[in-house]
Parts: sequence; structure tokens; C-alpha cells
Amino acid sequence: MGEGFSHFDQNGNAVMVDVSDKRVTFRTATAAGQIHVGPEIMEAVTEGNIKKGDVLGVARVAGIMGVKRTSDLIPMCHPLPIQKCSIDYELDHDKNTIHVYCTVKTEGKTGVEMEALTGVQTALLTIYDMCKAIDKHMVMSEIHLVEKTGGKSGDFRFHERDDF
Repeated sequence: MGEGFSHFDQNGNAVMVDVSDKRVTFRTATAAGQIHVGPEIMEAVTEGNIKKGDVLGVARVAGIMGVKRTSDLIPMCHPLPIQKCSIDYELDHDKNTIHVYCTVKTEGKTGVEMEALTGVQTALLTIYDMCKAIDKHMVMSEIHLVEKTGGKSGDFRFHERDDF
């Protein structure tokens, strides 16, 4: 049962991967996601008219906090020393969409993909939370790993696939 899946032992029990024999390498990961909002929310976010405050600023801090707490949320994640974390945005006013990007860097024995994905999702959830009083019709989507570098599996860059 455990063949191909490193988070299971030979008996099929969930385990934290043993990384003690791995060497320390420089690792990065960037994840992305988006939230579709109505025109009223897009205008309020752009103009800074949300009663709860600066939506994108608060979401940036929340995303960074999410990155730092990933190992508390995802059971088999190793706690990692985060050396850099950034949350960036692109606003598409024509489609009323806020794109969120999270980049995480560390030197360690395991990658930071889960941290980058958690940062994106936490930022998206914070945008939802801060804007839901205006309109709850928001959809978070397209959350994915954009790229990663370092580690035994090598570099990865996302590309569209036909099988999903």
C-alpha cells in the first residue's frame, strides 16, 4: 500500500517522512489562486472602502501567518525555517478577480510547496472574510503550485494538462 506514497509506512500507516538523511538545499515555491468577486467588492477593495480595513494588506499578513503555521495545519508537514515569504496581487477589474501569489524560500531538507499553497489559501479566505458583509457571492479557485525549485525531485513548473 505504501509504494509510491512517502507518507505511509509498509503497513499503510500515515507517517511523517524521514528527512534526516537528506541534504540541506535552497528551496523555493510559488503558488497562485484567485477569488472572483462582484463589481461592488472590487470597487470597494480598490478604493479602500471596506469597513474592516485594508483588505489586501490584512490578507497579505494573514497569508504570511498561514505560511508560518502550515505544519500546525497539515498533519505530515515538517516545521520549516521560512527565510522569505511574499504575498502579491494582480487585480483584474474587467473580470472582478483578485489573483493571489505566494512565494516562499528556505534552506532545508524538505520543500515549501505546502507553505506556499497555505499562504495563498489563507490570503483568499481573509479576502472573503473581510468582504462577505458586502456580498457572499465570491468563488475561490485555480489554487495551484506554479513552480518549485530544489530538492531530490528537482524543479517543477506548472503547465496545463488535458487529463483534469
